[in-house]
Amino acid sequence: MERNRGPAEAPNPGRPATPRPAASVVLLRRGGKHGERTLEVLMLKRADSAAFMPGVWVFPGGSVDAADGPEEDGRRVCAVRELSEEAGIDLTTDAELVLFSRWVTPEVVSTRFDAWFFLAVAPAHTPPQPDGVETIEAAWFAPAKALAAQQAGELRLAFPTIHQLSWLSDVATADEAIAAYRGKDVESVTPRIVREGDGHRVVLPGDPAYEEAEPAEKER
Repeated sequence: MERNRGPAEAPNPGRPATPRPAASVVLLRRGGKHGERTLEVLMLKRADSAAFMPGVWVFPGGSVDAADGPEEDGRRVCAVRELSEEAGIDLTTDAELVLFSRWVTPEVVSTRFDAWFFLAVAPAHTPPQPDGVETIEAAWFAPAKALAAQQAGELRLAFPTIHQLSWLSDVATADEAIAAYRGKDVESVTPRIVREGDGHRVVLPGDPAYEEAEPAEKER
C-alpha cells in the first residue's frame, strides 16, 4: 500500500541531515483464546496530520530528550516514556528491555532518526490508550497477520516495521523473542532508496542495488 509522506519526509537535496537519537518499544504479549494463543505486538496508528509517517501504524516511540541521559541508558528511558505517553502503558522500573534492532533513516530524507527498538513484555491487564494527538488508534497484532493486512492494503506500515514484524512472525512466545535477542549484537541498518522504473525501491545492505545507490548520495 502506498502511503502519504509528511513534510518531515520530504527529499533532501543537500548534505545529509544528522540523525536524531530516538527509541521505541516493541511491546509483546500472548493474545487470543486459550489453546490458540500466539505472540502479539502492540502497534499505534499515527495521526493523519503527523509531520512524519502520517497515518502509519508504528511501535510506540519518539525522540530522545536531553534529560533522558546519554547512550543506551537514555534510549531506554526514552522508550519507556514514549510508551507511557503514546499508549498509556507504564513499565515497572525493573522491566527488562532487550535491544532488538537499530534503524537509521535514509540519507535522502530531510528528517532523519537513529532509532533503537527494544523488546519488552506487556504488564498484565494494561489495555493501550492512544493519546488522541500523536496516536489515534491502538491494537494488538500477531506479526504475520499484520503483514498480511499490509499486503491486502488494510494497514500502512513503514519499511523497518515490516522487517521487524517478519523477524517476529516465526516466534511463538514473548519469552522466546526476549531470549533470542538478549545479549545479541545489534548492528545499525541504514536503508537506501534507488530508482526502479518510474518509481523507487528501498534496499538494504547485501542487495546489489545498495552499492549502486551510494554514488548518487555522495554527489550531494
